[in-house]
Amino acid sequence: MKDNNQDWLKLADSIGNFLAPSMAKDHPNLPVVKAEGCYYYGTDGKEYLDFTSGIAVENVGHRHPKVVEAIKDSADHLVHGPSGVIMYESILKLAEELQEILPGKLDNFFFGNSGTEAIEGALKLAKHVTNRPYVISFTGGFHGRTIGALSVSTSKSKYRKHLQPSWLNYQLPYANPDEAPAGVDPEVYFPWKLEDEAKKLFRHQVDPDEVACMIVEPVLGEGGYIIPPASWLKKIREICDRYGILLIFDEVQTGFGRTGNWFAAQTFEVTPDIMAVAKGIAAGLPLGVTIASKELMEQWPMGSHATTFGGNPIACATARASIEVIKEEKLLENSRDVGTYALNRLNKLKERFPMIHDVRGAGLMIGIAFKDPETNEPDGDAVMKVLDGCLEKGVLFYLGGNAGEVIRMIPPLIVTKDQVDHGLKVLEEVLETL
Repeated sequence: MKDNNQDWLKLADSIGNFLAPSMAKDHPNLPVVKAEGCYYYGTDGKEYLDFTSGIAVENVGHRHPKVVEAIKDSADHLVHGPSGVIMYESILKLAEELQEILPGKLDNFFFGNSGTEAIEGALKLAKHVTNRPYVISFTGGFHGRTIGALSVSTSKSKYRKHLQPSWLNYQLPYANPDEAPAGVDPEVYFPWKLEDEAKKLFRHQVDPDEVACMIVEPVLGEGGYIIPPASWLKKIREICDRYGILLIFDEVQTGFGRTGNWFAAQTFEVTPDIMAVAKGIAAGLPLGVTIASKELMEQWPMGSHATTFGGNPIACATARASIEVIKEEKLLENSRDVGTYALNRLNKLKERFPMIHDVRGAGLMIGIAFKDPETNEPDGDAVMKVLDGCLEKGVLFYLGGNAGEVIRMIPPLIVTKDQVDHGLKVLEEVLETL
């Protein structure tokens, strides 16, 4: 095994000969040989506590036995299924089970392979049904990297460099409670501000009758794990209803228990017209879904959208197993319970370390924001030092935010309080060295 590891490491050193920098140059490029539960196992023989979940994907933990069994069983029967050409049980059973856990009338599905595909489908559906050309998104949101999804993404300008879309979309400010005036309740301030900003947008830039949809992350993901006031999301719903605009929730990162409920729509008690989900749905296999009511989907005729690999039978079987695990192991409850426990511990660290500007979270979607205490500017350099220090001690976090100033803590929903204690003890030790 040692010789194999040496070969692996030699191969990893030449990664630039094989993979594009845009694919290979993320943080930290940890060479691993195996994953299980909440852990990665490195080629160095070390165990790494994973507080990334493969970027909010492995919600039921790495290689859960029921997931592995579903993969093997499905592969014994069917590997590929171009839905429509053939039909198979796992895709229909998954649709049936999704209906039971989704809010409102979100009961009809188009299965793709990824989050960005789910977003593309949502945008196409909204434009087709309304016959309106424009989309409103929110500053700081991230919705994917294909051209359509990128046209509504504003988390970082570098993602759009040389790729600015040729069609026109509009943005409104995202509600960051940190930006509320001193002494003003964010639950009151941000709905008022949104109403005002929307009126200005509709008065000066675009008539609301030409807006197909508004698209929003109910919790800002790549943009920094910002938790908006529920009243602000409800105001978005109200504005959309007023003008016949469809509301799209991008729940790619917030779905399947991440915020303590099946979906953030339930956490904030706001139901969209269209939802895009992916990541946590299939425990690591590629699957994304555009979801809407049957009434909307019936207006999207055959040929207006299609897929070759979407709704793969193995991925659908895995998604069914994942939903079963979340129910049986009460992972929604664990997400809320352990998430609250982690936030309490992190707030104590915030009191000790001035570089921690803010701690925020919903369920096990937790952001730790850093600022330079002297300049009060977002401190991405400090975050990188912390990430590297924690990695050396066997704990893997991930970064986020416009300047990389936020540590994302997104462990599998099976994480225990003991594992949280261990991970945050390592974080504390690293902070003490800065």
